[in-house]
Amino acid sequence: MSKEKVNVLFASFEATPFIKTGGLGDVAGALPNTLNSQGINCRVIVPKLKAIPDEFKNKMTHITSFYVPLSWRNEFCGIEKLTMGKTIYYFIDNEYYFKRGEIYGSFDDGERMAYYCKAVCESIQYLAKYDDFDCDIIHANDWHASLIPVFLREFYRQIPLYQKIKTVFTIHNIKYQGQMSDAVLSDVLGLAHIKAAREQLYRGKGTINFLQGALYYSDWITTVSPNYASELKNSFYGEGMDGILRQRSDIFSGILNGIDNDYFNPETDKNLTCNYNIQDLISGKKKCKEDLLKEVGLDTNTDIMLVAMVSRLTEQKGMDLIMRMMDELLYHNIHMIILGVGDKNYEMGLKYFDYKHPDKFKYFQKFDEGFSHRIYAGADLFLMPSKFEPCGLGQMIAMRYGTLPLVRETGGLKDSVNPYNQYTGEGNGFSFANFNAHDMLFKFKEAYTLYYDNKPAWRKLIESAMKTDFGWEKSAGEYIKIYNHLLSY
Repeated sequence: MSKEKVNVLFASFEATPFIKTGGLGDVAGALPNTLNSQGINCRVIVPKLKAIPDEFKNKMTHITSFYVPLSWRNEFCGIEKLTMGKTIYYFIDNEYYFKRGEIYGSFDDGERMAYYCKAVCESIQYLAKYDDFDCDIIHANDWHASLIPVFLREFYRQIPLYQKIKTVFTIHNIKYQGQMSDAVLSDVLGLAHIKAAREQLYRGKGTINFLQGALYYSDWITTVSPNYASELKNSFYGEGMDGILRQRSDIFSGILNGIDNDYFNPETDKNLTCNYNIQDLISGKKKCKEDLLKEVGLDTNTDIMLVAMVSRLTEQKGMDLIMRMMDELLYHNIHMIILGVGDKNYEMGLKYFDYKHPDKFKYFQKFDEGFSHRIYAGADLFLMPSKFEPCGLGQMIAMRYGTLPLVRETGGLKDSVNPYNQYTGEGNGFSFANFNAHDMLFKFKEAYTLYYDNKPAWRKLIESAMKTDFGWEKSAGEYIKIYNHLLSY
């Protein structure tokens, strides 16, 4: 029998609106709210990082303090609390580990993450005592939280309060795994004397792997799209973890991430110069396009196709394909805008094309949330030709604003974009299979031709894209099934 009320502690190193560097922050900010709307008591536990704005820190209330045993250390831990929307957030306070200028990239990230994981485990007994939260499920996210299932089993199973707790671990991007020297096993983790831990964390050549530990120790493993789950069991995508994921395939599933439909809503978005919905695309979206062109300094002729990209500038995001085909793309009758920062070679290359094609292309070397919304609303075609993409949110946001995505068929892009069928007119975007610049260009030409030669078909695709629901409700339901299943035995 499943519990009537399931208590889930959602462990993530970042969560919007407090701190965000990527999709993990979006998930931790949106999924728990939806779980709470569907009857789960989900609370989020994050580190109290220096970068969290004071407006939030000033509203936090102190619950309790204690010391966390970490190998030979005993480190201070304070627990603070803040309610946002439907969700209660707990913040782990330790200035030595978390009062840093950077969120990631410190020389001691292995120790910082190990402390975070041990503090989460240790806090469970205090949350039960001081905040009436009796944890049933710990849902840990990405390598930063990957030691939670390990610590829970090796150090806490003898405590009655912990014996019933089940663990779910979600892989957001398997490229980031937390690989450390095996000296960390003894000096930081305090696990060197435990044979099972040594064997299941050990990676070879004097190294251990935090994420590998979670894959062995968790009761259930998920990742952020069904297709990415399939890819991770293949050596090309699995980053050395494919064998374990094949071995544990019976408890491994892919659940597509969602977006916050209230936040990404062209009808109410305050970042736009004109709000619109599916009924007034001609007047509303066209006005957003015209205002965007004016904002970036391009010809305001809205009949010209506007192609856009909002992205980190990395190899993963398909920037090699973009750079290879930029001249060919700009040969066509289009305007183009790219917003993003990343690899310096890509940034310099885009600056070159901005200089070479000043009347057609604009590059903005920054990230600006409000500006990105105006790009999503004003563009006609959104490029996302990723080499790999666990889930991807850009294509979902673009469709929400009536901008058609052009993606490579990988990970969550394949799960979320239904490619245009020229015979039936069905689809909500465009896609190509091979990671090849000419394949991308060929698909662009298909979209380009449709835009100029078949306006009714283009309009039908826009309507289909805007009707596609990427809200969290369905995905939250899939997580709830997993929680209930784990608690049923």
